[in-house]
Amino acid sequence: MKTQHAALLTDLYQLTMLQAYHREGMSGTATFELFVRKIPPNRNFLIAAGLEQLVEFLEDFEFSDEECEWLGTLDYFTPEFIDHLSKLRFTGDVYAIPEGTVFFQNEPIVRVTAPIAEAQIIETRLINIVQLQTMIASKAARSALAAPGKLLVDFGLRRAHGAEAGLMAARAAYLAGFDGTSNVLAGKLFDIPVYGTMAHSYIMAHDDEVEAFERFAESLPGNVLLLIDTYDTLEAARKVVALAPRLAERNIPIKGVRLDSGDMAELAKGVRSILDEGGLTECSIFASGDLDEHELLRMLEAGAPIDGFGVGTRLTTSQDMPYLNCAYKLQEYAGRPRRKRSKGKENWPGRKQVYRRYDDEGHMLHDVMAEESESQIEGEPLLRQVMAKGKRVGAQETLAVMRERLRGQLQQLPPALKAIEDGAAYTVLISDGLQRLVERMDSAGL
Repeated sequence: MKTQHAALLTDLYQLTMLQAYHREGMSGTATFELFVRKIPPNRNFLIAAGLEQLVEFLEDFEFSDEECEWLGTLDYFTPEFIDHLSKLRFTGDVYAIPEGTVFFQNEPIVRVTAPIAEAQIIETRLINIVQLQTMIASKAARSALAAPGKLLVDFGLRRAHGAEAGLMAARAAYLAGFDGTSNVLAGKLFDIPVYGTMAHSYIMAHDDEVEAFERFAESLPGNVLLLIDTYDTLEAARKVVALAPRLAERNIPIKGVRLDSGDMAELAKGVRSILDEGGLTECSIFASGDLDEHELLRMLEAGAPIDGFGVGTRLTTSQDMPYLNCAYKLQEYAGRPRRKRSKGKENWPGRKQVYRRYDDEGHMLHDVMAEESESQIEGEPLLRQVMAKGKRVGAQETLAVMRERLRGQLQQLPPALKAIEDGAAYTVLISDGLQRLVERMDSAGL
């Protein structure tokens, strides 16, 4: 069983509701939408990601014989319902904001229209897939904005919350503008460039630091990047300078050095001076160790001569905002709009589209959220159909296409929304038609 595609990767209440729907004969068409209620206070925008994995999950959706047999051992479900589950497939339509698109609060990211059992049962996994990559891509893009032109590498696998999270974080970071990952399997699965150096254990396993440097260079002559902060960072930089001529005689250039601890901004200045004075002006400096967009910005504003960064723990766990306030809510059933009116959790009912408008300079001006039927709304529609009757619509997009889309989107962001330290608000307008629909439903108590 491929665990990530298992139909049982859901919450129990999805199945108990499905049995009740089945018993009542409720099989009408439902529309659900996934959205984020509020932009987190330390984000100015979010980036849609994870759609490809969602489509793959929906295409493969089914309860296996093994899963059905296990469900039969529980006290909750009737044999008739389990037989019904064994035949269940996803046959609906899906509209979504393409991966690599900037979006904002309350805007539908994914819209699902299908028989209610099909639309309901996918809720948990849908949120699980889309939230993670959206969260990581949104944070990774901030590092790209904080360190433009610098090499950025995802170093987060070992601190990720499980193997799938590590793989999806590498994908999301690459989509958001990172240049590569240390995650070898992510490199294979998603065609992401892989990067790696050495650990302190390699240096410590040798009796002499210079010997460790030289042996490593001999084993990987085309990509020599030496970790120099195991003992004395500046002294190690001097050792690298002394070693360089011997390696050059064997046509082994030292590509760069890596810092992983201490005041890396100040150390980088000292190391750069030593390398330059020793003639290693082309030798780059790479930094890693508990980095995020705030630390990158601080070091670069301090004039740190660092050429690239390995960003790990704080990225892959989205340390400052480890979740998004996602909701997947019923918007329409059996041809009638539906609206949740719980205080603080109200939703805009009906099938919706989002339109984006731009100012004269090509920057995003504001978005308009409207009923799908309001065809007179001006602006660029963001939601596109990606599945029809349970099948993919169009060709699968590559990560390269998604990266290029996001690059353009970030250029179109208003300058205030690109800020790392200071938050800024973006306007999402509600169309007249959608507001009138809410007024009618609220006045009728619907």
